[in-house]
Amino acid sequence: MSAGDRKRGAADRPAASAAAPTLRARLAHHLDPRLWDGPGLSGLNMAVVGLILLSILVAVLGTEPAVYDGHETAFLVVEISLTSLLVLEYSARVWCSVENPIWGGSRLRFMMTPVALLDLATVVVILATAFDSEGFLMRLAMLLRVLRLARVGRFSLAFDTLVEAVSRRSMELGLSVGVSAGLLLLSSAAMYLVEAETQPEAFGSIPRAMWWSVATLTTVGYGDVYPVTVAGRLFAALTAVTGIGLIAMPTGILASAFSDAFQARREAAGVVDPAAIPNEPAAETPVDQGADPATGPDRATGP
Repeated sequence: MSAGDRKRGAADRPAASAAAPTLRARLAHHLDPRLWDGPGLSGLNMAVVGLILLSILVAVLGTEPAVYDGHETAFLVVEISLTSLLVLEYSARVWCSVENPIWGGSRLRFMMTPVALLDLATVVVILATAFDSEGFLMRLAMLLRVLRLARVGRFSLAFDTLVEAVSRRSMELGLSVGVSAGLLLLSSAAMYLVEAETQPEAFGSIPRAMWWSVATLTTVGYGDVYPVTVAGRLFAALTAVTGIGLIAMPTGILASAFSDAFQARREAAGVVDPAAIPNEPAAETPVDQGADPATGPDRATGP
């Protein structure tokens, strides 16, 4: 090798090393679904989903005395192992978050997201249960471990589509919530007016009557509280009929928004809906000018 070749090789090596992705970039590529360009989930994220589902299963089984009693040590070892792995995964995501431009190079912005805050709260509460193995903190730790299921949503395109759909129709959904709150207050006040003297325990105040209004407007109808006066029953019938439309309104808004958001994602990905392609008219067959329509072309001309 000549001296010139050695110089060119030495000059090319720094450029090649600078272009090579760093460990943090490679890890972010596998951990962040937005940076993953392969089909489905990366192998690392599939393993994380498996850990989350396993930790939820352990948390659910731990609430059953028939399963938990006598196996406390095994549950403790499994829970500590799973929590340690998920803490390591959370730390890696925080470290790699600066590789995604969506966070603007700030790890704090990533840490303030709802999913990251849920991860942090789960770890803190589980560590706090070391000082309160019985009571509220223990039950809260169980709840937060079950809520780890929400983390799976970060890997789901459907979940992102749902969030996008809700944000696009936030005004319509807010209006429906406002109408629902108004009907709830109106029905509670009316039932308090007509049923308070007859059933003071159930309808003695507007807050007490709200339990009946919620059960009726949502068409659940537990049946534990119901009006007994004629006026109360008439108003209850009107409230029940109103509740049917009350439930249908946000459901229709969400269904339409989800359909629009999913269609927009398909169009952005270049997927064309075959139903949206208009059918081309069939080409007309040329007609022989000398042919007789009744007898056909063979009989149009004489012998």
